[in-house]
Amino acid sequence: MDQIRQAAHRPTQQPAQKSAQKSAKPTFSELFTPKLVTVWREGYHLPQFKADFMAGLTVAIVALPLSMAIAIASGVTPERGLFTAIVGGFIISALGGSRFQIGGPAGAFIVLVAATVQREGIDGLLLATMMAGIFLLAIGYLRLGTYIKFIPYPVTVGFTAGIAIIIFSGQIVELFGLTLAGPEPGPLLPKLMAIGQAAGTLNISATLVAVLTIATIVGVKRWRPGWPGMLIAVGLASLVVALLSLPAETIGTRYGGIPRSLPFPALPALSLDKAIAVLPDAVAFALLGAIESLLSAVVADGMTGRRHRSNCELVAQGFANIASALFGGICATGTIARTATNVRAGAHGPVSGMLHSLFLLVFMLVAAPLASYIPLAALAGVLAVVCWNMFEKQAFATLLRASRGDALVLMATFLIVVFRDLTEGIVVGFALGSILFIDRMAKSIAVEADLPLVQDDVADSSGGAYDASEASDADTVVYRISGAFFFGAASTVGTVLDRIADQRKNFILDCSAVPFFDSTAANVIGGAAHKAKRAGVRFIIAGASPQTRRMLINHGVKRPLVTYAASIEDARAQLKAAPAG
Repeated sequence: MDQIRQAAHRPTQQPAQKSAQKSAKPTFSELFTPKLVTVWREGYHLPQFKADFMAGLTVAIVALPLSMAIAIASGVTPERGLFTAIVGGFIISALGGSRFQIGGPAGAFIVLVAATVQREGIDGLLLATMMAGIFLLAIGYLRLGTYIKFIPYPVTVGFTAGIAIIIFSGQIVELFGLTLAGPEPGPLLPKLMAIGQAAGTLNISATLVAVLTIATIVGVKRWRPGWPGMLIAVGLASLVVALLSLPAETIGTRYGGIPRSLPFPALPALSLDKAIAVLPDAVAFALLGAIESLLSAVVADGMTGRRHRSNCELVAQGFANIASALFGGICATGTIARTATNVRAGAHGPVSGMLHSLFLLVFMLVAAPLASYIPLAALAGVLAVVCWNMFEKQAFATLLRASRGDALVLMATFLIVVFRDLTEGIVVGFALGSILFIDRMAKSIAVEADLPLVQDDVADSSGGAYDASEASDADTVVYRISGAFFFGAASTVGTVLDRIADQRKNFILDCSAVPFFDSTAANVIGGAAHKAKRAGVRFIIAGASPQTRRMLINHGVKRPLVTYAASIEDARAQLKAAPAG
């Protein structure tokens, strides 16, 4: 799309070409039309609905225990996870720019949500979630979604792995039924120290329930991969605890069960002081939500060959988070695991995601009392499996071996996320990745000198060898720049161009292989042009794209300093028509 926009503004195009390019530029309607509308326009009939029905049911079965587990791990009551999946998930599917996106509470938010609840309470969390939704709307409508996807792969892998470690560390207490002497610390090292001090309070029953849950999930995945392993594991664990009257804490004993209906929508407590206090949390929610949802949409695209609309997806995420907060839910975003399950289950379009939310609502209305029997150790076991899957072990190992730069970005992101802060981890990782990219791009530029004006055929007897000096005019030298010419490469190219005064009467700079040109590069060319004029050297720039030429002219690189030619052949013709001095 960016290439289309750039092409539409090239001054050398004919009016008809301009009109054609302009019509190719996406309109507001095209950018923000939900995929649901697209699917309906294509034709939606009973076979497609059946496929979406089964896919939605499958995903709901997966999302049911996971939504409650994520909510509990986030420091809120389990029903808030269901509210998020029902309300937020429905809106994400109905308004989103991806055909297969499944929305709801995500494991990546656990640490952020838990920290916000601890500092600002539930009202602060709801306000931060609503503000994050407003920020996501702004990001989407400003069409910034395309740029959010420019996150280096090592940053994504390191961030996800760090999140997995933090989430797992937060489940150790429930996995072993430990009783801490005080509140559970947030930072990893103090948390592990507190857990070590509470090792003597180990609850054998809770530990066995957790082991049973994990073993059931792994076993079902191996021998019956089409079955809902998480729901089976939680159901089996609940049955064992109830029949054997095991002393393991359940949702009922800690939270008193879950309600059998959605709450009425209500605004969170609003005040300027509160909004300022939760502003950093809201920004973190918005950025993480945008990254997580677009990454999930990209995964779905890779599995199906479809293409999502980034900005439309972010707008849907914005509305979903606002609505989730109104109904007492937590942050909603696109979820990779549930979205992948939706695709594998044969979904046709967004209706499957909407049905997944409705199935969860039916569960609340009909079977909510059964949730009281779910052991917390079983939900911790579910999250332990999620953490194992989140830690992309093969990708992590591959990046460590790939290059020192990628390994540095990966480990910096991972360690900062684990021991410092999620947002800091992303910022530092992105900054290091950008520096690494600049370094690699700067090293990729090449400057070739003494190229021939016209490369003639070479006799077979020469063995393909070519002598540039024989084909070049004795008074003319040609330099060809290959690669992106930007501030990172300015020193390299500038050193070469400084030798212009020592060259011949005519100097041709071939820029036909330069895909990108920034203001620093223009300044370097301008300096070389002034030096050439003082030395009496005629300077011709050949093959520059309209964007490059416009950049140079804006920096004063124009007649009489230089002349422009469409190609080296055109430059040669100019020299013949008006030879130097």
